Amino acid sequence: MSSKIDVPLGTRTYPIHIGHGILKNVAILDKIVLSKQVIILSDATVANLYLNTVKNQLHNKVCSEFIISPGEEAKSLDNFEKIISFMLEKKINRSATIIALGGGVVGDLAGFVAATYQRGISYLQIPTTLLAQVDSSVGGKTAVNHSLGKNMIGAFHQPIAVIADTEALETLTKRDFSAGIAEVIKYGLIKDHSFLKWITENVCSILAQDHDSLNYIVKSSCQIKSAIVKMDERENDIRAILNLGHTFGHAIETFQGYGNWLHGEAVATGMAMAAKMSSRLGYITDINVEDITTLLEKCGLPTEPPKEMTPDDFLTLMSRDKKNLGDKIRLVLLKNMGEAFITEDYPERILIDILK
Repeated sequence: MSSKIDVPLGTRTYPIHIGHGILKNVAILDKIVLSKQVIILSDATVANLYLNTVKNQLHNKVCSEFIISPGEEAKSLDNFEKIISFMLEKKINRSATIIALGGGVVGDLAGFVAATYQRGISYLQIPTTLLAQVDSSVGGKTAVNHSLGKNMIGAFHQPIAVIADTEALETLTKRDFSAGIAEVIKYGLIKDHSFLKWITENVCSILAQDHDSLNYIVKSSCQIKSAIVKMDERENDIRAILNLGHTFGHAIETFQGYGNWLHGEAVATGMAMAAKMSSRLGYITDINVEDITTLLEKCGLPTEPPKEMTPDDFLTLMSRDKKNLGDKIRLVLLKNMGEAFITEDYPERILIDILK
């Protein structure tokens, strides 16, 4: 069973195709990729699993491939420059299409290349991790990391389509799969309490990778994100609620060194910290915090920050967050279960207490 939803952005509207085994559907790729030149960007692990499957669907195209090493550390300006040089040497023109075949690292890097190569070319997202299928492949955020901060160099550039084949999730490690669930839980926390309750009640079937459950969480997550992106494509306002847990989480990732904590693990811990702060400010209850923490832990996710990180470490890194408009750190907190908001109106001593 497969489904299609649209990200409604006027002339830049694009489909998200979701289903088990749909990557083998030649008709989908033929309809989406109209250019003659195709560059497939993937990492070594994913390429070994799916590169030939994709290339076989593109037998009438001129395909080039660029393979990077797996891991967050590959999302760098160095790799960006190498890919640009590769495309120039191959005489890739402005009508070409880049296919991002992999997880969030591949998708973010390929998208940034597409946004900047000859002032912008098209790209297709084929996310192969749960985190990428429910979050990073949708919405047009592209970026590479800097040593002083995550995703600090990037652009908004929407893909022409997303193909989310849930069969690909069967090859993930337990740790990578759990990291993706963090972003799924995020959608319930920020926008849909009924979805959060469904996740809580069906966590066993999700962890067992039941096909119907996977299709449901991917589709529901993408529907929530596409609705928010429609309202605020460039994160000038409401879209920032998608960053629940990310201000704390990005600080953890940067401090620990990219790749030591998975993005979803850092976000899970960040959401637990945001929940505690929301409770301290009187928005949600201690029982709500316990429910959130218990759900995250059931999914194999951490909820406590690294012991070696001090409040000063957090504050230094969080002060560079892209949501900040002045000297005060802006946070995404929970007003209720299923309702998030953005604020910089809080006593700093409470934030310091949370960071301790």
